[in-house]
Amino acid sequence: MNKKLFDILPASFNAKITGKVDVLISGMTIDSRTVQNGFIYAAFKGSVVDGHQFIPQAITSGAVCIVCEQCASKQDGITYIECDDVRGYMGELAHAFYGFASDSLRLIGVTGTNGKTTVATLLYQLLSGLGYKCGLISTVENRIIDRVLPAERTTPDVISLHKLLAEMKLEQCEYVFMEVSSHALDQKRVAGLKFDGAIFTNLTHDHLDYHGTMLNYIIAKKSFFDNLPSDAFALVNVDDKNGSVMLQNTKARKLTYAMHTMADYKAKIIENTVHGLHLRINDREAFFRMIGDFNAYNITAVYGTAVELGIEKDEILALLSGLRGAVGRFEQVISSDGAKFGIVDYAHTPDALKNVLQTIQKVKHTSSQVIVVIGCGGDRDKSKRPEMAKEACELSDKVVLTSDNPRSEDPDSILDDMEAGVDEAHRASTIRITDRRQAIKTAVMMAQQGDIILVAGKGHEDYQEIKGKKFPFDDKKILQEYLG
Repeated sequence: MNKKLFDILPASFNAKITGKVDVLISGMTIDSRTVQNGFIYAAFKGSVVDGHQFIPQAITSGAVCIVCEQCASKQDGITYIECDDVRGYMGELAHAFYGFASDSLRLIGVTGTNGKTTVATLLYQLLSGLGYKCGLISTVENRIIDRVLPAERTTPDVISLHKLLAEMKLEQCEYVFMEVSSHALDQKRVAGLKFDGAIFTNLTHDHLDYHGTMLNYIIAKKSFFDNLPSDAFALVNVDDKNGSVMLQNTKARKLTYAMHTMADYKAKIIENTVHGLHLRINDREAFFRMIGDFNAYNITAVYGTAVELGIEKDEILALLSGLRGAVGRFEQVISSDGAKFGIVDYAHTPDALKNVLQTIQKVKHTSSQVIVVIGCGGDRDKSKRPEMAKEACELSDKVVLTSDNPRSEDPDSILDDMEAGVDEAHRASTIRITDRRQAIKTAVMMAQQGDIILVAGKGHEDYQEIKGKKFPFDDKKILQEYLG
């Protein structure tokens, strides 16, 4: 793919251009290590590294155009584009370079603290099951119809995202469902994309290590809805107090879903058991194979979205009732003798953990004990660590505090932070085992017949990140191993 620079320059940005605009562009990147001949290199100041320092390296590797905030020293023969908003500029530039891909797709974004992966995955499964060619961009994986691509982060960088959507367009995808993280919104990774719809699931304590305050976190999420076009729809959970906030300034068509508030899509739980959910959504009833109040919300969001996309209601329910959702989200593992019951879940925020444990308490046998294995990630929001331990203690019978992804931090230091949330009443029922494998093994050994073991925090992840290296580690496989 080669295009002349003047053919892809966005007209909506104020930018200072130095050098030729008829230069031939063969690609673009924000990573100087991946620059090739004919590339545009975008340099901006990140939270850790300033990309401007790698401009000389990018030029040596073949970059013919540099997009940056400012560049005092310029080389002859290189085109420089200087602007205040490099991320936003690159979104529009990538949109044009990759053939305005999102204009040709029905692109639906899902944002919120919890439920993004499940909602996006269910929508992908549902529309694919109905015979449509679909794409998925999620925390767990990216998919182009049936082809699976690894996902390195919830939302790819702005250039990778446009390139991925161009591949989906080439494969004739009709719908694309993607998670949109608060980091991605703050860093304008979705700049230049045209969304047909946006879903808001909920907003709870998370990512304050990055955003600093809950207000900044809310503002980042709200920016997604503020920038929707008038021909898009915005579907929000109004049982969450922030749902109506998301709709305040949007030009999109406003839609709501809820279980406890008046809404366009109103769900009611008729029965919630270990086997699934019996729900009434508006005027229709169905049984679903997923469990818990949080999944009732996820299912309602998916149903509402599918209706807004023009799918027939009974057709939606017939297929949706048989789906199981995303990998590592309330995945069940039963011992070979059927005596012990394990659950693996990605819950890594206090609210997500609380939701999962409340669900288990509702569906478990009265004599069953709940044993939780839980840790917290390193180099992330420290303020939620005691809250995670507190929720685990209050909603279970026994707790094993352990390592998650410690990253560059000392695992025992993270556990010290978590233990601050364990009150005197729960000290005797809480133990601490730094080695995660040993912690899971111990929880299984502690369990009696009929007990439920929840291994939370990592879900679909098949690694443990320690001191900059990723080691193979899969909670589900290890739980299966010890449950026999």
